[in-house]
Amino acid sequence: MAEAAHPHVYTVPPHRAFADALAAGLLAMHGKDRLELARGIVLVPTNRAARAIQHAFVRRAETGLLLPRLIPIGDPEIAETLGGALDPMGEGEEAPPAIAPMERTMRLAMLVQQVRGGFGEDIDAGEAIRLARDLGATLDQLLIEKADPRRIDALAEAELPEHWQASLDQLQLIIRKWPEELKRLGLIDMAERRNILLGRVARRWRDAPPAGFVAAAGITSTAPAVADVLRAISRMEGGMVVLPALDIDMPAPEWDALGPHESDPETGFRKPSIETHPQFALKMLLDRMGVARGEVARWRWGGGHDSPAVRTRAIGNGMAPASFTGKWNDLAPAERRLSGVRAVELATPAEEAQVIALAMREAIEQPARTAALVTPDRALARRVSAHLKRWGIAADDSAGRPLSEMASGTLLVALAEAAAERFAPVPLMALLKHPLVRFGEDSRGPWLTMVRRFDLLMRGPRPRPGLGGIVPHLAGQREGASERRQHEIDAVIAWWRDVLPLLEPLEQAAAKPRSLPEQIAAVRAAATQLAGDAAWSGPGGREAADFIADCEMHGAQGPARADMASLAALLTHLMADRAVRPPYGGHPRLFIWGLLEARLQQADVMILGGLNEGVWPNLPTPDPWLAPRLRRELKLPGLDHRIGLAAHDFASALGGRQVLVTRARRDASAPAIASRFWLRLEAMTGGLTRAPRFAAWAQAIDRPQAGVHPVSQPAPSPPIAVRPKRISVTAVDRLKADPYAFYARTMLGLSRIDPVDAEPSPAWRGMAVHAIFEAWFKEDGCDPAKLLSRAEALLAGSEAHPLMRALWQPRLLEPVEWMAEKVAEFAAEGRKPIAAEIKGEAEVAGVTLSGTADRIDSLADGSLAIVDYKTGKPPSVSQVEAGFAMQLGLLGLLAERGAFTGIDGEAAAFEYWSLMKENDRFGAIKTPFKRGGTILPDNFVAHAADVFEKAAERWLTGSEPFTAKLHPEYAPYGDYDQLMRRDEWYGRGDG
Repeated sequence: MAEAAHPHVYTVPPHRAFADALAAGLLAMHGKDRLELARGIVLVPTNRAARAIQHAFVRRAETGLLLPRLIPIGDPEIAETLGGALDPMGEGEEAPPAIAPMERTMRLAMLVQQVRGGFGEDIDAGEAIRLARDLGATLDQLLIEKADPRRIDALAEAELPEHWQASLDQLQLIIRKWPEELKRLGLIDMAERRNILLGRVARRWRDAPPAGFVAAAGITSTAPAVADVLRAISRMEGGMVVLPALDIDMPAPEWDALGPHESDPETGFRKPSIETHPQFALKMLLDRMGVARGEVARWRWGGGHDSPAVRTRAIGNGMAPASFTGKWNDLAPAERRLSGVRAVELATPAEEAQVIALAMREAIEQPARTAALVTPDRALARRVSAHLKRWGIAADDSAGRPLSEMASGTLLVALAEAAAERFAPVPLMALLKHPLVRFGEDSRGPWLTMVRRFDLLMRGPRPRPGLGGIVPHLAGQREGASERRQHEIDAVIAWWRDVLPLLEPLEQAAAKPRSLPEQIAAVRAAATQLAGDAAWSGPGGREAADFIADCEMHGAQGPARADMASLAALLTHLMADRAVRPPYGGHPRLFIWGLLEARLQQADVMILGGLNEGVWPNLPTPDPWLAPRLRRELKLPGLDHRIGLAAHDFASALGGRQVLVTRARRDASAPAIASRFWLRLEAMTGGLTRAPRFAAWAQAIDRPQAGVHPVSQPAPSPPIAVRPKRISVTAVDRLKADPYAFYARTMLGLSRIDPVDAEPSPAWRGMAVHAIFEAWFKEDGCDPAKLLSRAEALLAGSEAHPLMRALWQPRLLEPVEWMAEKVAEFAAEGRKPIAAEIKGEAEVAGVTLSGTADRIDSLADGSLAIVDYKTGKPPSVSQVEAGFAMQLGLLGLLAERGAFTGIDGEAAAFEYWSLMKENDRFGAIKTPFKRGGTILPDNFVAHAADVFEKAAERWLTGSEPFTAKLHPEYAPYGDYDQLMRRDEWYGRGDG
């Protein structure tokens, strides 16, 4: 059949709603005869676009309609969906089946692992999957653009940096092997199959067009196979191609500047194309269709709720190529004014989400009015959806969420991570607290109660690796605990023994080499054991079940050397391609769309959110396989091609009747840069019109009705009768420097808990050192020859933290040797240790003063030396002079009053034995005195007693308030800063 002389190509300008305008036009042309409309075919870009056009037909239908067949052109089975439009089928035209996506990724990952292994690179399964996904995208681009892969061999001689040359060498091997692998399987790539089917459609329709009309609507793909189909449709008798937002009024010099450009015959230089422009993809499509821009007509039907036509001209001017933006200075006001477009700039993403939710809530106050948020920022979309629930409005993100972010997906990853890290506390807690574990009202509550108790017992340094190290770790905390505490620990141990059978199969699967399907099966079984049906129910659960089945089916073709350590990354990479979309049933007039979902659709109020660089547009994803130079040589789209598509989406959405554009000045971690689109509009208009009422509403909605007054410096003053009459020598400094902290710890019973899987803290290291010296005194009689072996035994012990063994060994063994030398030296002078870790208490100033002496030595003259071990820096002399750091003096007071059993004598020496480094050696003896000072060894005990008696009289037996941060310079710890609401009053003049 001969082609028509003039192609039937149209464009719907941005100021018109594409779907409604298309429906209006097709009804006007073909709606008089219902059967004529039903015989038509409308090719659309996506399933979402098909639904949008279907809804547009319904909105315009006064009576029932038989709709035309709406077919996504990207459908991998387009030949089947077109059905009778391609009959009769020719012989020998059946295309081979396409390889399943999961099988393709797995086989490519195995091939990547083999090829990279041949180059001396040993990569695990997770990294192989990541590279395979990128490789699949590169191969798809080669197929879609019909670029001959054999040209890569011709480009191999190009001078490239070493890393790009290595990638090219590997890609060459893969490109040779992959077709052979597909041929062996009797399969082809899905992109190649789509090319074959689209080629068949183009040929058939050129020779024998369908009986009804054919329209291609909203398609912007530049793929040659798609362009061939659109060319055939545009030249059919009943065919038409309707493009979205093609700028037919763009000045010719600007249009020509977009490219692609021919190489200069003399220099060989080729001017780069402006792929980031919103019209570049449409220009490429027209070129491949063989259609000049002058042959494109404006679609003459409107959508019924369009914005003024001047909006399209302003959008075109705002998106002019950079070298032509100088014309903004000469534009008439009407040509650059964006009436109906408002802007809101907020401080944080949280405020931006609040403003958007308020704007959407305001929009639906008017009957039949619709509003839509369009954003590529899925975090912003989720926040807005959550804010709308404040008013009982369900507006789910139609773009969906990756399975890896859904509860069922995170459960699978949590299981793999826990097994890979041998059930270390952090991943184990994340698993046990997962929202799907023991899901249900009857079992979830008791489960969480025990998990929280278990959590508290797992704080501090981690136990031995594996499930077998947890019971000894829990049981070790019974020693020295109260009877009630021991019962709590026993209950947690009993509960944990019931949990063990649920996790042991997963641990066994991780311990021995297993195939990838076996490891995935172990994760699946563990998920079922822990979560039951909840793991596989709901939209996310059903997708997870299909995903796991897919992985198990094709995992055997996947990468080798797959272990549990790489399984979490492998699952995360594979799940990233699987989006879980919410079921229909949300608010009928509020929508949240991603860029793909927003194409061809407009609401009465369009909110364009997240206009920051790196978000809209998103930064191009690097191609790890092809260097940019090779991509140009192969005539593949550049990495900036997607920026141009995002720009087209922005320009199309900007055509709505009422538009609100929003951005936050910072993201979650740092200041953000405004999107290039935002900056263009600001520059062209001289500043977008602001909508300050939304920001004011956002601030007012959470503002309490009564005024908020910051608290004053807290100073609780409980009755004297209930104040503690018992205090440890180590708590006296806290009482004096920060009485509120003493009150919170002693009277309220609040204490800081260690983080899960904590690194050994100074306090923990100090306890370990004290344990060494206590055992050395009690079991070895302070034999200097045995102290070093005690320290080595601690480091080598199975309970020792790996970090301590690796990093703390030189900081412990050397000072221990020094200490043994000192004890031997002092023994020769008649000084010997007589007590270690000895406890005592005595009545002082009406209060029971208690303390534990690290060590007490007997000097040659019968007097006592009070020794305190310090793994950190000992107190300074200035602290003692200021009335703090009285611990040694108070221990001397207890010794002199006979508080320590078997100890009698006058305290004459007070020493800190520090393990810190000094003068290029670990270990030093420090005293809290200075020459010529007022406080000396002979009056230290009396001074400490006086300091303590005054403190006790003020706060323990007196009525002095427990004021917060009374002496902040001596209260460095902030354990209770939040409780005392320190930031509200500290530093204020009235504080």
